[in-house]
Amino acid sequence: MSTGRPNQKRRTRKDLLDAAARLMKQGRRPSLEEIAEEAMVSRATAYRYFPSVEALLVEVPLDLAAIGADELFEGVSTSDPLARVARVDDMFDTMMSANEAQLRLMLASSLERSVRGEQDETLPMRQNRRSPLIEAALAPARAEFKPADYAKLSKALAFFIGTEGLVVAKDVLQLDDAETRKVKRWAIAALIEAAKR
Repeated sequence: MSTGRPNQKRRTRKDLLDAAARLMKQGRRPSLEEIAEEAMVSRATAYRYFPSVEALLVEVPLDLAAIGADELFEGVSTSDPLARVARVDDMFDTMMSANEAQLRLMLASSLERSVRGEQDETLPMRQNRRSPLIEAALAPARAEFKPADYAKLSKALAFFIGTEGLVVAKDVLQLDDAETRKVKRWAIAALIEAAKR
């Protein structure tokens, strides 16, 4: 199955989030139609990416809280992949701690859409904030890995960094924050070492 233009689809989804943020900063609770107009896309396009205004608005604060790679690694001189990936993990831990309820609502919304079969498989169901940061963390050490192992490593790290790891740690394993961090750091280090071998 062809997925079309994935980069364009990610940009369109991001444009909708940015448009909603601009309108919300005006002290309004915009409709999905107003957000579509602000993002310069059709109403139908907006509904393809977000089934309701609630699904979009719950994600806006998360998008605003996310830090880009340039900001996260500004002034960081180390090329050590473990130290750099730990920096990404710390940023996500801080962001998730401050926005846990909204993250869970966003996750619930995407899971409900998936179960009901309402999601267009060619469109991103959620904004992928973690992969660009993981890739930026690993980039200075890229030569330390075989290309195939590097690609697998960046994907494998995404299993541990982000909302799903938080849910497993808290809901399934019932770990506190300190134990969660210890286990995640062990897994991250093990993955990096395995990829180097």
